[in-house]
Amino acid sequence: MLLKTYFEVLDYKNMPEFLEKYLKVPSLVRLKNVGYFCGMEHASKDIYDFKENITRYTHSVSTALLTWKLSQDKKMTLAALFHDIATPCFSHVIDYMNKDYAKQESTEEFTDEILKNDEYLRMCLKEDGIDIEDIIDFKKYSIVDNERPKICADRLDGIILTGISWTKNIRENQIKSILNDLTISTNEDGEKEISFKDKCVANFVLKESQKINSYCHSNEDNYMMELLAEITRHAINKEIITYEDLYYFDENQLFDILNKCNDCYLKRLLDTFYNIRKPEIPDISLPDLKPREIDPLINGKRLREINSIENCR
Repeated sequence: MLLKTYFEVLDYKNMPEFLEKYLKVPSLVRLKNVGYFCGMEHASKDIYDFKENITRYTHSVSTALLTWKLSQDKKMTLAALFHDIATPCFSHVIDYMNKDYAKQESTEEFTDEILKNDEYLRMCLKEDGIDIEDIIDFKKYSIVDNERPKICADRLDGIILTGISWTKNIRENQIKSILNDLTISTNEDGEKEISFKDKCVANFVLKESQKINSYCHSNEDNYMMELLAEITRHAINKEIITYEDLYYFDENQLFDILNKCNDCYLKRLLDTFYNIRKPEIPDISLPDLKPREIDPLINGKRLREINSIENCR
């Protein structure tokens, strides 16, 4: 199990004591049943064959551990832990439903509300003397989140998790090489950014990111994402579920509601979602899909700049 290896290298068993109680925050625990791959864990097995079960909870914890490994900063680590707290069921499918193909950030609107309404979280923060405002805006911590093509904990963790389960390109020795090669540098914008020390490791991460980009821009993935978006849109329009349900239910609960519904159109869509085979998928075209390019730092310099200089020699 490569996921187990990843958490071992992140030293999960020896995580800082302050972090343990936050793993029980109810709004975070909901993410244990929100898949990392946008609901496609429930889709036709002829289209998706994920190697390991990865959830938004998994991603939240590993991003926090990665942030702690690099920063030893409590507030930054908690911001990383809760950065996906407002992830709805089906994740970026809801961005598709909202026609937010490029940025895929339309679902972050409930972050403030969800965190402030979690009584257990507020109790934990009070106990540690941490203001909730210090963890709500995770984007103020450049090590946790920053703009592409820069590297941050959220982005790097996503590459590793996707490489483990979807593209299946990452092996145990590569996980160890990546995590042992990380450092923090100051980038061209004066921000702290995750950086690599070895160009070979950075090149591997770059190539894996490019592979993931090709998967996310494939006709099969676009079709399935749009299909689940239409399922969700129809269920909301017919008042089978509400838009807010996406943020407070988990995916098992939501699929249970959808599967029990007698709406004929919805049943046809669900049957296609569960059973369609690759040859049956029609060609589709979507505008301005989110680009997933990265350009890692190596000891403070961009990889592509280094490669360009070397290619000119």
